[in-house]
Amino acid sequence: MIGLGQLREQREAAAVQRRREQEFLRRSRIFNARLRTIGIDKDALDVQVKERKIQEAIEKARHEKFANDMKRNDRLMCLLEEQQKREIKDQNKALKEFQKNQTPETRREFDLNDPQALKKDRPARVSDTDPRCTVSGMQKFAGEDLNYEQRMKFQKEQLREWSLQQQKDWKNALADQKLADDLYDKYRVEIDRKILELQRQEEESRRAVCTATKDFNRIQAAELAYKKELDKSQTLRDNMDEITFLLRGDFLSENPAQALSPLGDRVLVDRWKGMSPEQLMAIRHYQKEQVQENLVFKLTCMFCFPGCNTVIDKRMKEQERRRDAEWDRQRVQAARAQILLEREQQRQHRERRRDLDFMNAELSQEQRAKNIYLKEEAYSNVPTAQYYAQFNTTTR
Repeated sequence: MIGLGQLREQREAAAVQRRREQEFLRRSRIFNARLRTIGIDKDALDVQVKERKIQEAIEKARHEKFANDMKRNDRLMCLLEEQQKREIKDQNKALKEFQKNQTPETRREFDLNDPQALKKDRPARVSDTDPRCTVSGMQKFAGEDLNYEQRMKFQKEQLREWSLQQQKDWKNALADQKLADDLYDKYRVEIDRKILELQRQEEESRRAVCTATKDFNRIQAAELAYKKELDKSQTLRDNMDEITFLLRGDFLSENPAQALSPLGDRVLVDRWKGMSPEQLMAIRHYQKEQVQENLVFKLTCMFCFPGCNTVIDKRMKEQERRRDAEWDRQRVQAARAQILLEREQQRQHRERRRDLDFMNAELSQEQRAKNIYLKEEAYSNVPTAQYYAQFNTTTR
């Protein structure tokens, strides 16, 4: 028996411990704000997250495109700067080479500024080939060609040297031109390869941006079409309701009852659609009776009284005076009714105002008494830490 009691206690203790562990795990799930989904529209949040990711992808693609454009422009600028520096360097090198070979002695006007001009001055005649020996100089005469053979030999040697120098210069120029062309071709090939690489990268980035934009536009178009369809159906229902209301309303059906005033037998001018056929027949019948009475009266006066015109005029004036008096009486009655109505409205307004003031005074007293009760009795105790510790202790 003792062993059975201990076994039962151990089972109960294990069950209690298991429930405590389950309660602890449940509390960790419920009180964790990242895992709790109570009161959250997860579908809407997923849609928002998806739209945000699409927007971020578009922005990222756009920034990458701008970055690639900037890199491509920077590379092109660097290549152009290198080319410009290379050209400036070549020009400076050619200028220095030209300046090395340019000495004062090679100038055309050096003989005018030569300090050794007198020492270097030649005699009046050096040889037969002296260009200073003119006819007027009397230094050379016809037939005195003393250095003919040497002169001819020197001229031939000079022509040969000139020809060899020209051929050498021509070959060097062709070699330099070929080297420059080869370098330029290599440079153009490298530039074309880089441009093709940049164009390929730009095309890939543009294709990615177009794909993301098409997907986003497709989603937006579907949402817009759905919204337009809903708006169209709602507008159609509203229009049909409005048309039905107007067709069945008093305005188009011209219900004469809508023109009756709630204050009496008056007519509302803004709603009056005209007199009914019965009213028009009554007016015409009354006018016919008046015409017959006037005709009978005139005939009676003509046959019975010779001076009947004066009597007829008096009768018409009397009728007009009675009609004016009747109109004056109706205006006075309408004015009195209006005054009575305004007095009644003022009295009702004073009564409503008095009731409202009385109600506000009662509410003010009740609110004042409630504030005194809350301040002196209900909120007199200050909450302690033990009071706040009793919340969020269990998941049940």
